[in-house]
Amino acid sequence: MLNIGIIGLGFMGRVHLDAWSRLPDARVAAVADPKPHRRAGDFSAVQGNLGADTGHRDLSGVRGYETAEELLGDSTLQAVDICLPTDRHLPVALAALRAGKHVLVEKPMALSGTECDCLIDAARGAGRVLMAAQAIRFWPDYAVARELYYLGRIGRLHSAVFRRRCAAPAWGAWLQDPVRSGGGVFDLLIHDVDYCQQVFGLPAAVTAVGVEAVERGLDWVEARLDYPLGALVVISGGWHHPGAYPFSMDFTLLGDDGTLEFHSTHRRLTLYPVRGPAEQPDLPAEDAYEAEIRYFCECARAGRWPERCPPEDSAAAVHTLRAIQESRRRGGEKITL
Repeated sequence: MLNIGIIGLGFMGRVHLDAWSRLPDARVAAVADPKPHRRAGDFSAVQGNLGADTGHRDLSGVRGYETAEELLGDSTLQAVDICLPTDRHLPVALAALRAGKHVLVEKPMALSGTECDCLIDAARGAGRVLMAAQAIRFWPDYAVARELYYLGRIGRLHSAVFRRRCAAPAWGAWLQDPVRSGGGVFDLLIHDVDYCQQVFGLPAAVTAVGVEAVERGLDWVEARLDYPLGALVVISGGWHHPGAYPFSMDFTLLGDDGTLEFHSTHRRLTLYPVRGPAEQPDLPAEDAYEAEIRYFCECARAGRWPERCPPEDSAAAVHTLRAIQESRRRGGEKITL
């Protein structure tokens, strides 16, 4: 049985808590959060991209700590799940590794490639597992699309377009502070950059245009990732004003022999072949967050480096996304990686 401590009980902390509760070989033994009502299982004030959660969780048998430091002193815990603001990832993850814990840390892994490298070195030195929670690698539609692409179901790729957008968050003041969160583009599109690098490899260069006006709730980019495969790879999205704009994510992969398409609000993964009817491939039934956390649990229990979601890839995604933001600042100048 893996005893886990969750640090941070905001939106993602609550999502991870639910996923951990469904694993038979792991137990949430402790949580850390400065707000006593959340330590007691009251998530009625927690909001996120998918709205508020009015429910409660039974945390009566779970030790509650006010600070991360207190939780890291709990010798009964073998691993921690860090769901804190991004600027806290580096110090808390380092402290956890020094305390001998395996570490799952929410995406983005850190605010810079240098910080990510520091965490990887610390995990290697401590002989502990480090993994960033890149949930899209485990998302059924994205995972199956990757396999179909590898199997050649759409033939030679001509273009791949990924979008992810939502309203600027009205919750969590830290998200609205680019110094703490990296901004909306950084926080959201880290998923799509990581997925592209998993499927297509590291791009040679990036170019990007967009707008950054956080005071008006705007942080948007359209970026091109240059690959030697000759296909156009575009990532687009970010914050579209505060208020009612809904969250959505989608992609289209266009090939010689067909098109793969997915939209989170109205179209599950569908293959449109050159000839014949559209196909909707079978998808794994397991929730992406549960699959992600199950995989980390397996790696932590075995002391095995997470080859399916290695932190080196997460660090590369941070580096690439920072280059995209820099290209946007320079008006679309090409940045070589």
